[in-house]
Amino acid sequence: MIVRIDIHNDEHNSYSYAVTAEHQTVYDGSGFSSIINALAAAVEGFGAEVRAAEIAFRGIVSGTYPLHTIATRPNEIAQHAVNTADAVYAAEDE
Repeated sequence: MIVRIDIHNDEHNSYSYAVTAEHQTVYDGSGFSSIINALAAAVEGFGAEVRAAEIAFRGIVSGTYPLHTIATRPNEIAQHAVNTADAVYAAEDE
């Protein structure tokens, strides 16, 4: 199964996430100090049936990654998500 992890900035400069499968929230969490901590917490809850995750930051999907890639390269995945969202929002402002 492929799930989606939506990560957002909260108003108090903390991060939250929601894991969804088939458009239903499976679980979520909030109050994380960084996007990487939110991503790690989201992945910790995965069951054995999850093989990959689509990553979205601030509503913008940055990619779909196998679990082993998320586990071994979380910094790169988080930075790519931030860069993708920033680029999309910058393009909208032009």
